[in-house]
Amino acid sequence: MAFDEAGKIWFNGKIVDWKDANIHVLSHVVHYGSSVFEGIRCYSTPRGPAVFRLKEHVKRLFNSAKIYRMDIDYSPEEFSQAVLDTIKINELEECYIRPVIFRGYGQLGVYPLKTPLECVIAVWGWGKYLGEEALEKGVDVGVSSWRRMAPDTMPNMAKAGSNYMNSQLAKMESIFNGYDEAIMLDYQGMVSEGSGENVFLVMDGVLHTPPAASSLLPGITRNSIIELARDLDLEIREEQIPREMLYLADEVFLTGTAAEVTPIRSIDKISIGTGKKGEVTEKLQKTFFDVVEGGVDDKYGWLTFVE
Repeated sequence: MAFDEAGKIWFNGKIVDWKDANIHVLSHVVHYGSSVFEGIRCYSTPRGPAVFRLKEHVKRLFNSAKIYRMDIDYSPEEFSQAVLDTIKINELEECYIRPVIFRGYGQLGVYPLKTPLECVIAVWGWGKYLGEEALEKGVDVGVSSWRRMAPDTMPNMAKAGSNYMNSQLAKMESIFNGYDEAIMLDYQGMVSEGSGENVFLVMDGVLHTPPAASSLLPGITRNSIIELARDLDLEIREEQIPREMLYLADEVFLTGTAAEVTPIRSIDKISIGTGKKGEVTEKLQKTFFDVVEGGVDDKYGWLTFVE
């Protein structure tokens, strides 16, 4: 991933040069991790650039802010338009979009409500999160020793910057151990999610995924895959998944804005299924990309075009 520092960033309602999108070192977010954010993709389609599930992403951003008592000065519609405007002024056909809302400079201390909110939208070109080859050949994953937060410690349904300190530990551990990614367990020792992705298993043709109660962020790509699976007449079960079920699955794959639909070929050095992308994963992956890249009619209304 390389930033385009010649680009523009939307900062508190104004378009500014990349180099001018700065904050003070005593901003609340620097010291206490007080931010919420989203990861969104804009795809190149035959009709031009299109943002994937913009409305749902902005809604989740605002819901995350609500949990942390952040009162945003913009409506969801205004924020969505700002995303489109930022893509347009940067003249990008496809990109990754990072909206972030954080507590800025004004006062330090754990109590945050006397600090101003800052709202930022940045966009840049970003390829496949786990590499181009990963989508075809799959990745090697390890179950992390770090667990997801218990429900009465941190709100897992908020996409908050502070939550990702937990993810960073799992991701670093996985890389140092020779894996591409981590799978994390919840507070009960059941399968939760990756460091930044949701997890699906295929067993005997049935699609399994952990429920929201397993300390995971209910992903928008996860929801999309569930919808696509239903249309493909696949049986779907949202239920608790024990760790060993990962090893016995015919197929396992990750979903997320960055990871999209990435097959897993091994977990803890145990080969999954045939050790390569499975039939169900292939079908769901192809159907997903057909929709987001404009190859088929968007009957779901998932694409917002940058007119």
